[in-house]
Amino acid sequence: MTPREIIAKAWAMTKKEKQLRRWGFSSALLETLLNIKLLIYQSWFFYLYVIRGETISFFAMEELFLEYMPATAAWTLIIIIFSMVAIELVFPHFAKGAIIGLAAKSHTKQEVKGGLILALYNCVPIFIVHELFVLGGISTVITIGSLMIRYGPGGDFLMLPLGLLGFFWVFSNILQFFAAFAEEAIVIHKHGPFAAIGKSMKLIISHLGHIVFLFILLFVISLRIIINIVMILLVPGIVIGTGLLLTKFLSPTVSYTIGSILGLGMTIVASYFFAYITVFKQTVWTITYLELSQLKDLDVIDDSAENV
Repeated sequence: MTPREIIAKAWAMTKKEKQLRRWGFSSALLETLLNIKLLIYQSWFFYLYVIRGETISFFAMEELFLEYMPATAAWTLIIIIFSMVAIELVFPHFAKGAIIGLAAKSHTKQEVKGGLILALYNCVPIFIVHELFVLGGISTVITIGSLMIRYGPGGDFLMLPLGLLGFFWVFSNILQFFAAFAEEAIVIHKHGPFAAIGKSMKLIISHLGHIVFLFILLFVISLRIIINIVMILLVPGIVIGTGLLLTKFLSPTVSYTIGSILGLGMTIVASYFFAYITVFKQTVWTITYLELSQLKDLDVIDDSAENV
């Protein structure tokens, strides 16, 4: 299939298969909620550190809850927040296994079912691959950089570790590009994490002639990131702005509750659209992997030699 045909089929599959969109929506919603939490916390840190010159502890927000809320309510809220963060970190790996497997079944004309077993069976190896390139994530780099600024030596001595962090971020993204088919190899061909990465690198290096397709895919990924960043910045702003505005007419508790409900509603609506982009991107990779896997390896000259 040509890149144009792959793009067209992936989009048609995204619109047709409801199971794919359900998994994509769940993943997009949890990822967006996690990013919003990160933005709120880092914005608070930036305000205290840069504007007021204060350095907060790692659990400063939890300490704030315990100081200003009844103990039972504070601990309940803290447990809910930590539980949600754990789910938000792990669930996207479940969802990715399901999306890849269901997309592969749809492409090969099989019955599109079994998302849960695909998610459970492939979660651990997908998680391992993701963690190998954990420094490629912008959220991870922001968090580590924030910790360096708060607890590092400060001054000019801080520039070296921050520079190294930036270098490892670029390096991890380069490696992650060549390992782009690793998750498909895990789900579809049941390779282990390292064997999957090796197969992915071989496929990408062997078929760099699909450079136009790769540019299109990178554009789609960049478009999703831009939209996601806009929404992540917009939602907390609307929540805080609405809360502050309503405090002129209502009590602070009621005002911020209304603002939070409005923000959650916007997050759900945004995640619905993110689901299409998430599923479309992953389906493009899955179809491409299936098509390239059918081609003869460029390093194989005599097929009979493989059976010797």
